[in-house]
Amino acid sequence: MHWFTAPAYGLSRLVLLRLLAAVYLVGFLVAARQFRALIGAHGMLPVPRFLAYAPFRRAPSLFQFGYSDLGFAVVAWTGAALAAAVLAGGADAVPLWASMLLWAALWVLYLSIVNVGQVWYGFGWESLLLEAGFLAVFLGNASVAPPTPVLWLFRWLLFRVEFGAGLIKLRGDPCWRDLTCLKYHHETQPMPGPLSWFFHHLPQPLHRVEVAANHVAQLLLPVCLFLPQPVAGTAGALMAVTQLWLVASGNFAWLNWLTIALAFSAVELPHGTSTAGSGPHWFQGAVLAATALVVGLSYWPVRNLLSRHQAMNRSFNQLHLVNTYGAFGSINRVRMELVLEGTAEPRITRGTVWREYGFHGKPGDVRRLPRQFAPYHLRLDWMMWFAAISPGYARPWLRPFVNRLLVNDPATLRLLRDNPFPGAPPLYVRAVLYRYRFTTAHERRETGAWWHRTRVREYLAPVRR
Repeated sequence: MHWFTAPAYGLSRLVLLRLLAAVYLVGFLVAARQFRALIGAHGMLPVPRFLAYAPFRRAPSLFQFGYSDLGFAVVAWTGAALAAAVLAGGADAVPLWASMLLWAALWVLYLSIVNVGQVWYGFGWESLLLEAGFLAVFLGNASVAPPTPVLWLFRWLLFRVEFGAGLIKLRGDPCWRDLTCLKYHHETQPMPGPLSWFFHHLPQPLHRVEVAANHVAQLLLPVCLFLPQPVAGTAGALMAVTQLWLVASGNFAWLNWLTIALAFSAVELPHGTSTAGSGPHWFQGAVLAATALVVGLSYWPVRNLLSRHQAMNRSFNQLHLVNTYGAFGSINRVRMELVLEGTAEPRITRGTVWREYGFHGKPGDVRRLPRQFAPYHLRLDWMMWFAAISPGYARPWLRPFVNRLLVNDPATLRLLRDNPFPGAPPLYVRAVLYRYRFTTAHERRETGAWWHRTRVREYLAPVRR
């Protein structure tokens, strides 16, 4: 079955799978370090409460058979250990069936977490990691040549990631069509990085070039993935380069790194030829069955891509297979930020002194340079960005979050960079909405600040424990 194998992609497969294992490792570490405050038994949105009204068919997960914080920790740290083993080459050191079981275990463990994660796990890159992880089960290891059908499935996934994002932009905010969106985006994106201030201050003509290049990368290059080599490989390489540009300009968790991994399905790397065969018949049958499944499930994302009411980042089944993707169909023109403040004073007056909580990634202190955290995912910081856009995003979790600050809950405080009440918890906590903007070059020289902020209004009135 010469058509079944692609020996020239042996090294490309190795790079793709190692990058995917690295992302899995980060995902499990994030889950292990953050779950107690977010979805633990005593968290803001507890898993047991969610499972009380979410049956298995709606949220397939190992935790449907019983939940405890210890059990969640075991799942997360087991996933991290397996991902580290695969990253170190473990999947190539075992028989083919064992390698497939390793990847299947990673998929099941992470699916179990995502399906009980609620709003904290509602990001598109969660489904992207699960879909890529499912395909990895059938990509084989060093004992077989890369199966051509699975390489095409990875390209189909990459196509949906990029082309879906491109279409949602063209159908969305007019600034994508007049090439002005990046006049605002570097400043208003969810979590700016250390270079975002400099990207924001690029000359306006360069911002227009950025937008035009984005359209090429997301609307033209994805089509080229299905053309013969070297066109497909060149398209994949260029898409990887555009992702590195995004890595430099902001923090988007592991979305960019995972997209780079997918791009290697189209790139023939030098000296990547493999002499391995197509593998046993049962493996070939499994590959063809998985291919047929993905082709069948592709009806829904294709229909979504063709619709004038295209949805972003949507899963059409509870296994998160063959999803639709897309981001930033609309761009904020101004940046709003929620600032949480506490006071230890028993009575609130006009002279009350409020002290501010510091977050790791989201803007707070105007003199603090934004940090680089991606591919690590600061879930609370991201949701604070959504909450500043609309109170609807914060309704399920903001009050539980504030309640935990009022008792200095250790798990919650570990999600923060700075707790202004280390000795005893505050008596009141409130949320204030501010407008942030990057300082100009002159303001930066004069004040040393990266941001300028203006108070807008009180977002959440003072809450007492």
